[in-house]
Amino acid sequence: MKKIILLGSTGSIGTQTLDVIDSFAGEWEVLALSANSNIDLLEKQARKYRPLYLAIGNNKLKEELEYRLGDLDIKVLSGDEGLEFLAGELEADLVINSIVGAAGLKPTIAALKAGIKLGLANKESLVIGGEIIERHFSDRVILPIDSEHNAVFQLLDGKEAAEVENIILTASGGPFRNYPLDKLDKVTVEEALKHPNWDMGGKITIDSATMMNKGLEVIEARWLFKQSYDKIKVIIHPESIIHSMVEFVDGSILAEMSLPDMRLPIQYVLTYPERRPSKRERLDLASLGQLNFQEPDYEKFPALRLAYEAGRAGGTMPVVLNGANEIAVAAFLERKIPFTMIPELIEKAMERHDNISRPSLEDIYLVDEWSRKITREVMESVIGN
Repeated sequence: MKKIILLGSTGSIGTQTLDVIDSFAGEWEVLALSANSNIDLLEKQARKYRPLYLAIGNNKLKEELEYRLGDLDIKVLSGDEGLEFLAGELEADLVINSIVGAAGLKPTIAALKAGIKLGLANKESLVIGGEIIERHFSDRVILPIDSEHNAVFQLLDGKEAAEVENIILTASGGPFRNYPLDKLDKVTVEEALKHPNWDMGGKITIDSATMMNKGLEVIEARWLFKQSYDKIKVIIHPESIIHSMVEFVDGSILAEMSLPDMRLPIQYVLTYPERRPSKRERLDLASLGQLNFQEPDYEKFPALRLAYEAGRAGGTMPVVLNGANEIAVAAFLERKIPFTMIPELIEKAMERHDNISRPSLEDIYLVDEWSRKITREVMESVIGN
């Protein structure tokens, strides 16, 4: 049996990964699981899969989890140290990092240092740590799980970088694709959480609504596929059937297509380099009728523009972009700010930042902390007025 470590097991990607593992009965041993604070689901998963290790991000919940699982022989860890231990100190065939946010960087680096195959669903690892990872771990293979990057990874298999004209990332456009710009400041949290095609966690769903999710994916694609930002394009594709495309220098365009189901790219990562049969619902091209495409509206979705600007600036600017976004999205979900203030806060944080080129890991963490602090301060000054 192959051994897997699943970080973020209670989230959308984590639960779907376990679903795929269940379909390959007897092939995978779940060595370790982790969650941030969903102790109830983590306990259920622990009782089903009987891992040797668990990690809970919230240190205060460690004792409670140990108490609940006192009848099982499971080692419970907590905090960043626990995640780094799971990712880098255990003998495993695959680490899947589906942690949400900047917290995923440390376990990503731990897995890369250990030379363990990494399935990456934590895009923030490359958004804020891409320069570090390219500098020190350029020889490591990262298997992307996001449907867009997984599609590009498949399309580029066996191809040389010089053959690529453009990478084309598709975006659904989220719930507000056809929404009037002058009405966006009135949208509710519930409306923003209604993604038309995908079932995702709250933070990622809001990122999709602002199109910051696509912006983060642009930066991630830069590091995964070693192409300049001028060669990474975004196109709106409402049906989410084509997950990404690659245009080659001869003018041909290859596309990866399937129904919007994250279990398919997850399965590809679990079985790579093989392809295995799947019982997932198949795409019926005749029933689709048509596929639609349009240019993104950068006025309506300034977060996408900001992501390109941060990516091109390099250094620690993407760290500021990401940290400010996490604070602003959380504030929107808590109903403290309107939807349109999310990109406004991000832009203000970027304007206040003195960029650091070729940052160290310490620089990244310090700037991440600074960006969150300055975003809170700006937000409180605006709300107070």
